[in-house]
Amino acid sequence: MSAARAADPTYLAPAFVALGGGHGLSATLSALRLMSDRLTAVVTVADDGGSSGRLRDELGVLPPGDLRMALAALCDDSDWGRTWRDVLQHRFSSSGDLDRHAVGNLLIVALWELLDDTVEGLDWVGKLLGARGRVLPMSAVPLDIEADVEDGTGRTSVVRGQSAVAVTTDRIAQVRLVPGSPPACVEAVAAVDAADWVVLGPGSWFTSVLPHLLVPELSAALHRTAARRVVVLNLSPDAGETAGMCAEEHLAVLHEHAPGLHLDAIVADPGAVDDVDVLMTRAAAFGARVLLRQVRVGDGSARHDPLRLAAALRDVVEGYLGDVGTRTS
Repeated sequence: MSAARAADPTYLAPAFVALGGGHGLSATLSALRLMSDRLTAVVTVADDGGSSGRLRDELGVLPPGDLRMALAALCDDSDWGRTWRDVLQHRFSSSGDLDRHAVGNLLIVALWELLDDTVEGLDWVGKLLGARGRVLPMSAVPLDIEADVEDGTGRTSVVRGQSAVAVTTDRIAQVRLVPGSPPACVEAVAAVDAADWVVLGPGSWFTSVLPHLLVPELSAALHRTAARRVVVLNLSPDAGETAGMCAEEHLAVLHEHAPGLHLDAIVADPGAVDDVDVLMTRAAAFGARVLLRQVRVGDGSARHDPLRLAAALRDVVEGYLGDVGTRTS
């Protein structure tokens, strides 16, 4: 966005919806908040481990952890916002029942019990943080992830539970949700329908990114929306679920699970791509153009730099999908 446009009082920043979970979604939100305050995060609700899993099992609620992380990523850039972000992210360390529980998880669940409304409870936490955007669950009910995996001998077995799927080193052939046709969060569907831009990824591919396309009403919205759709690819394979998978293979898996999905752009770091020609071919299957930009932090670790990712996404939004300075139609 040009400085002149930003200074124009009539200018309305694009409405973004970012879908994912965990650290990947936080990376996207940290970049998008530099571009717009019209942000909605749609978050996976299949976590069954750690503090979230314990609260889910004990109280029958949505797992709050990924929702908490998204809210923290959107906090106001002030002493107030940063302090409450740190409170939300603080974990107790004890020999008792509070050990490893995150304060934000307890706060979110307390609001859900008081208000009896999942979305309203998240909105109240957003107000406390001065959040630059809104955080919504992808489904109205807690979900489980189930994966068909193949070991080195070709034997197929089923792995159930997000925490178990995330650490499997066997090849994942397919993932599905349990229940199989869960109800979507109504507000999340409406946000996708009303968006200017939808961003998928980065993140754990099988447990944070693909699940959004397995909720029927949300998937239908992602297919029909008039918004432009962007995928941000990971910087390196996970140690578990995508072990050995290059960036090009991530796109192949996405196409297998959502063959009818149209994409407008793929953002990839050159250092994460094994074969650019293969990446271009797989992007073309979605109708997408590829933007190769360095988006990782300067120390070379597998973390997205918010400023670099924001610059890359701004190039996508403004139509610079070829070489730097070359605008495409």
